[in-house]
Amino acid sequence: MTSPILITGASQRIGLAFAMHCLERGTPVIATYRTHRPAVQALEAAGARCFHADFATNAGIAAFINTLKAETFSLRAIIHNASDWLPESPDADPAEVMAAMMQIHSMTPYCINLACRELLENNDQTADIVHMTDYVVEKGSAKHIAYAASKAALDNLTLSFARLLAPKVKVNSIAPSLIMFNKDDDEAYREKTLKKSLLGIEPGEAAAVQTLQFLLDNRYITGRSIGLDGGRHLV
Repeated sequence: MTSPILITGASQRIGLAFAMHCLERGTPVIATYRTHRPAVQALEAAGARCFHADFATNAGIAAFINTLKAETFSLRAIIHNASDWLPESPDADPAEVMAAMMQIHSMTPYCINLACRELLENNDQTADIVHMTDYVVEKGSAKHIAYAASKAALDNLTLSFARLLAPKVKVNSIAPSLIMFNKDDDEAYREKTLKKSLLGIEPGEAAAVQTLQFLLDNRYITGRSIGLDGGRHLV
């Protein structure tokens, strides 16, 4: 029996697209969500096992890990896609912003990876962990400092877990910039953002799905970050 892929933050955008992609290929999916959207019902109808998970607290992380271990004996892969995007602002306590960003982007993958090592090693063939980081790991961000720092921490976890879990488990990351706009993004913002990359396009979730599948299919890549940014670093 094929081991399932765990995808965190699978109720929208990249997480949802990759979950549906896996299900269409006949790969079992365990999906987590923070907010119950109609997409959760669509995932369940397609065959995914969906669980609400509160990664904002260590207790919430531990509770999900217990649920996961009761659900499956093995995992084909873990895709750490759950994310938040809090900016610095005069109304927000900087310590709380940093703590929230580190909790979701660093503490959660750290705890899940350690706790699920046996599940990954129980997979018949090589297993995978993929961390979804961000282009800002390379450049930083003046408006989302804590967010950028937490994604940089996640990028470093890629290196450490690749060393720890080899050769049974490959660990890589994907660092996207623009993948798709939000519905309320105005034309001026869209035009400005598209000019930030060499390719100047909105690639959509398919670009991320293709990259994720590439990492799962390739047996000889670990400890690496793939920049999914349309050549933004060269502009």
